[in-house]
Amino acid sequence: MEQYQPDSLSAAQLAAMRRSLTNGRGALTRRSLLRASGVGALTLGGIAGLGACGIPPAKREGEGPASTDHSAKEKQLNFSNWTQYIDISDDEKSRPTLEAFTKRTGIKVRYTEDVNDNVEFFGKIQPQLAAGQDTGRDLICVTDWLAARIIRLGWAQKLDAANLPHAYANLSAQFRSPDWDPGRAHSYPWTGISTVIAYNTKATGGRKVDSVTQMLDDPRLKGRVAFLSEMRDSVGMTLLDMGKDPGAFTGADYDAAVGRLQKGVDTQQIRRFTGNDYTGDLNKGDIAACLAWAGDVIQLQADNPDIKFAIPSAGYITSSDNLLVPTQARHKTNAEKLIDYYYELPNAARLAAYINYVCPVEGVREELARIDPALASNTLILPDKAMAAKSRAFRSLSSEEESAYEEKFAKLIGA
Repeated sequence: MEQYQPDSLSAAQLAAMRRSLTNGRGALTRRSLLRASGVGALTLGGIAGLGACGIPPAKREGEGPASTDHSAKEKQLNFSNWTQYIDISDDEKSRPTLEAFTKRTGIKVRYTEDVNDNVEFFGKIQPQLAAGQDTGRDLICVTDWLAARIIRLGWAQKLDAANLPHAYANLSAQFRSPDWDPGRAHSYPWTGISTVIAYNTKATGGRKVDSVTQMLDDPRLKGRVAFLSEMRDSVGMTLLDMGKDPGAFTGADYDAAVGRLQKGVDTQQIRRFTGNDYTGDLNKGDIAACLAWAGDVIQLQADNPDIKFAIPSAGYITSSDNLLVPTQARHKTNAEKLIDYYYELPNAARLAAYINYVCPVEGVREELARIDPALASNTLILPDKAMAAKSRAFRSLSSEEESAYEEKFAKLIGA
């Protein structure tokens, strides 16, 4: 049997994972801070799980069915998701949208909050996936880089469009065709994650900060600028500012972007590279402007009217958390029905109103306004067409590219 030789992890990649877990995207908690699409790892054992050898691939498309679907006879569904990533009743005893789904369809959902970190979760399900066994989960939610890996290994089932009429019709254009899953054949986004520029007007003297160029070149901001310790965000936003597409850049483009950031370090324009700990310094004004995750900005603005955000005219980086059906899942059709349910406008609005992340569902504004007009007008939750048109995704990387790029970025930030 063909053996899959998994990507080895370099020292730089391992360091990036540790950064993400310690104070970066992997360390953020839901609802209070934006969790993210970086590669975090809770334990060295979890990291090592990605580097195990000799794993056979699951059956690829064209090799026969990946599983037998028992949905017609078994009205149930097992769904693994992140903590605090779905609506909960005021008494915290029920999940209203899930209960409404069960009442309508008769499908009981066993909902488990067992995704604490992408790498750790992958370590849980990898042995069964590699062995062609049922993981006990019919639906999982993972970040785009891990979704790409699972799809590449042949461990996600191709979705049946006939069971996804609302999802197909209502998926926002900016999420429709990632390079790792063209046409969303195997996945649909649960929510989107945006990287923007945040600034404190008290610290900037009332001036707006709306470009990476301004952050790097404005002498009035010297020593009070922060970039993120997540490579895809800082380099991606710099590539955009240079007129390069983060979805189609070359090695030379990457080096030029790192060189531009290095100049900001050498001239002390950049104060530091941060994880989510930039929030305290931005709130106090010690940092005047920084790259920020949209969920942080929503939380900061609730308590500090001086915190503003800007979408650069050059564009911004977006990523996503995604729903997939693993191979050998017993209830594929039931899972597809649940995916489609959350793309119905009323249900999408209820979810967005609770979790306050970028909603990937087009046309939900009116429904969300019925719940909370302020949320419906917040472009960090519902990007308008102009903002959505500026979103760009960082392209998928080969193992060799990721190792090389993380090494260069680690040198830049002194990690």
